[in-house]
Amino acid sequence: MVRITKVHTGAGDTGQTRLLDGAKVGKEHPRVRLYGTIDEVNSQVGVVRMELNRMPSISLEVRNAADEAMGRVQQELFDIGGECSCTPGKLPDQMVLIGSDACDRLVDEMDMWLEDLEPLESFIMPTGSPPVATLHVARTVARRAERHACSMREADGEGAVRPEVVSYLNRLSDWMFVLGRWISSNAGEEEVLWTPLGKRQE
Repeated sequence: MVRITKVHTGAGDTGQTRLLDGAKVGKEHPRVRLYGTIDEVNSQVGVVRMELNRMPSISLEVRNAADEAMGRVQQELFDIGGECSCTPGKLPDQMVLIGSDACDRLVDEMDMWLEDLEPLESFIMPTGSPPVATLHVARTVARRAERHACSMREADGEGAVRPEVVSYLNRLSDWMFVLGRWISSNAGEEEVLWTPLGKRQE
């Protein structure tokens, strides 16, 4: 269990920070960018949960189901962020790493939600009610985290970031997209679709 007794230390005032294993790196180090972006995703999910619970137009059953799923994802993002904040090969012995089962859960939930949705005929505009619009932001940040992870693997080798982490971030963005559609549908919202320029000029 992590025990935090002090938040402000001043140790990072010189533009450097320490990874979980104690290695000292610059705050623009690719690994810091990666786990910092994962933290951004997690914070966006927190906003979605707050906004969703402000929407009485959505049934309590739907709100609870979505909130429970997002709560689990926030826990998993902390797991991944902790792993990514450590130099490969120097992870604490007690750290339990996520496996492919976490990705499988995301896929199962997507498939369940998609059963309630109509197939798309065009791309969706990133807008909607507060929780839906915020999920659009969150999914783009998840994609950025995935790109950071892939860049690290290209630069430092496949061992820089485990494939399970890359797969999770990839699925997570899709999961957020489908969840946003599911919430929008249950709120009775009409999705705004992209109309290509040629059709807009007709």
